[in-house]
Amino acid sequence: MNLLILGRGKTGSAVAEVAQARRHHVRVLASSDNPGSSALNANSLAPTDVVIDFTTPAAVIANAEACIRAKKSMVIGTTGWYHQLPRLREMVVAADTGLVYGSNFSIGVNLFFEIAAAAGAALKFGYSGQIFERHHEHKKDAPSGTALTIQKIVRESSGDPPAQDLEIVSFREGDAVGMHELIFNSPADRIYLCHDAKSRQGFAEGAVRAAEWLTTKKGFFDFRDVWREL
Repeated sequence: MNLLILGRGKTGSAVAEVAQARRHHVRVLASSDNPGSSALNANSLAPTDVVIDFTTPAAVIANAEACIRAKKSMVIGTTGWYHQLPRLREMVVAADTGLVYGSNFSIGVNLFFEIAAAAGAALKFGYSGQIFERHHEHKKDAPSGTALTIQKIVRESSGDPPAQDLEIVSFREGDAVGMHELIFNSPADRIYLCHDAKSRQGFAEGAVRAAEWLTTKKGFFDFRDVWREL
């Protein structure tokens, strides 16, 4: 499979390594190679099977629009753009192509999402909740997409008005890969749930496997809905 990876940062580089190890042909574009998505057009994308984006919130929408116009399937691991989800969904469906997005492509984090859904019931029993997330100092968006997903899951699973006040506290420091803590407190006890990424390997493997899955699919998908098939 021919993969085009947008973004030469730490995660994009890890995706390239995983893809090469899985015997895919890989091409990588850094932001300097693709100003304003100018390098993405029907001719330049013709040899590409799937595009994987790990860029920035400022760049991802234009990248996605260009790939959709060229009718190329896409995996988006960048976060901070979800206010544009309805519009991009319409574009993907109209173009009859495929797109998988996710706040986190790690299998471990997606298991954590399921645990968070079960734990959200604590808010029905007088617990208060809080989310802490830590990432490296260069991460552009805060709160992280993963933290926002956890917040949404807990709110939906609790079905309780106090869940609307589920606070997220963000830290940007050093080279932290990604830590997410979900804490529930009551006068009687404390529930502490944590996912701590040791490296970007899990994110990279999930993104490449999503690209492989997408080669036979059309439509707009959330990685949370498809990861078990992978």
